[in-house]
Amino acid sequence: MNTLFKDLFGVVKFAEGLYAGIRKILVPPKAYSWQTFIYMSVFSWMLSYFATGYIKDIIAFFGWLFLIAGTAWYTTEDPLRVPGTFMPVGAVITGFLVSVFAFGSQKDVITPTTIVFWPTISALITAIPEFIEGSDTDAKAQIPKPEDRQKIIILVASSMLLSCWIQFYFVMNNWLEQYPSVQTDSFRRSTFVVRTEQPVKVPPNGIIILDKLEPIVEGQIAGKPWSEVEKWLLDAKQRVGSLGNGIIQKNLAKYEEKKLWRVEPRVANTKSGYILDLLSLWLGPSYNPRGYYLKKSCRIEPVASSSTPGEKITVGEIECDRLNKFIIGSPPPQQ
Repeated sequence: MNTLFKDLFGVVKFAEGLYAGIRKILVPPKAYSWQTFIYMSVFSWMLSYFATGYIKDIIAFFGWLFLIAGTAWYTTEDPLRVPGTFMPVGAVITGFLVSVFAFGSQKDVITPTTIVFWPTISALITAIPEFIEGSDTDAKAQIPKPEDRQKIIILVASSMLLSCWIQFYFVMNNWLEQYPSVQTDSFRRSTFVVRTEQPVKVPPNGIIILDKLEPIVEGQIAGKPWSEVEKWLLDAKQRVGSLGNGIIQKNLAKYEEKKLWRVEPRVANTKSGYILDLLSLWLGPSYNPRGYYLKKSCRIEPVASSSTPGEKITVGEIECDRLNKFIIGSPPPQQ
């Protein structure tokens, strides 16, 4: 029986201690405290949920201000420093909230701009108290001591450099998304860009252009009278160029690099007919000054065909290579 009472007493004491700890965190010791700002922030967001129009935006705006103020206050009461610096961890948290508030949007709360400015804003928040002297109720501006100025300059400059590197990452990532063909050879000898995945051996957009162009060319040549085929080949530069531009605009519309591709034909005579080379030329940057291009060769030959019983005509037959050839260097001149 005594053991039961002791166990119950221990549970009660534990519950009282847990309640006291929670109460200490949730109940402000006085009206002017960081908990008050947090509660005002939550209350503002609840009100903004039911509001509409510009009233909703105004209430949400003050909700963000209360959240930033409460977080900054709480994290600076007993600051934990970032290792190797005098920057409080609270400044990093507050800097993130300020960056989200300033550069976020309803669609994307965390944007690349948010991440880029985060280190610099955190450093500025760390430096601001060094320019203020006094207590919360009696404060005035001051010029930091020379040794403190050096620390502030180093911290802010280092954070700005980190922001620049983060921005550089987003810029390069955007380039590689909009210009995927640049990965083919331009970064193989780069001293400042290292790709963690395997480099692209053949530009995918160049393959798309030729693979989409091939059936269209085959449809305009196969089974047509040989005289029309030869006429088509005489005007191949204009025909293939026009078809290629249409394919590029349709299939590469989401890439900025669509302006850096051009399609050209090369026609050569053979003993039995013609060789038509379809070329997709890369006009963008390359470590090789002569660039590169992809080629799909098609053999065009005349064959006999029966149009009506007892009458034979000569028509064109075309057969294209299954694979595209990736060639580094300038394309052969047009004849």
